[in-house]
Amino acid sequence: MNLNIATINDIDTIWDILQDAILQRKNDGSDQWQNGYPNKETVLNDIKNGFGYVLLENNVIVAYAAIIFDIEPNYNEIKGAWLSNDNYTVVHRVATSTAFKGKGFATQLFLLIEELSINKNIFSIKVDTNFDNKQMLRILEKLNYTYCGEIFFSGASRKAFEKLLTRK
Repeated sequence: MNLNIATINDIDTIWDILQDAILQRKNDGSDQWQNGYPNKETVLNDIKNGFGYVLLENNVIVAYAAIIFDIEPNYNEIKGAWLSNDNYTVVHRVATSTAFKGKGFATQLFLLIEELSINKNIFSIKVDTNFDNKQMLRILEKLNYTYCGEIFFSGASRKAFEKLLTRK
């Protein structure tokens, strides 16, 4: 299993994965990702900025995430408190291919993001999700992320989590 920086050649597969995730969120009765975000331009920008990452199993893309090693402006204000004020990795737009759901790939994706962060000397990961995204909430709980409070994107409240990583 490998976590690679996405290339422009991956965009159609990534977009297919995200479209399935958008539909899944809708079928779950959620309003998350139902307003035109994320879209193909979002993915293109992720790739152009070096934020887009794909999880590969036997050279097949099984999951996607935007991984940002920089400040997320929407995290500057939190109704609650972050665990740290140090540099952090931000994870957005996590989606697993429908063909590979339920096989632990999203968990593996997060574990590889933790390794990548430590290798970049970043010892905190911050992530947010919709209050009703049960799958993501389960993953964050399983991997010992701490609920820190609420942040806001475009006026919408989102649950914010942080995990402090151990230095090697």
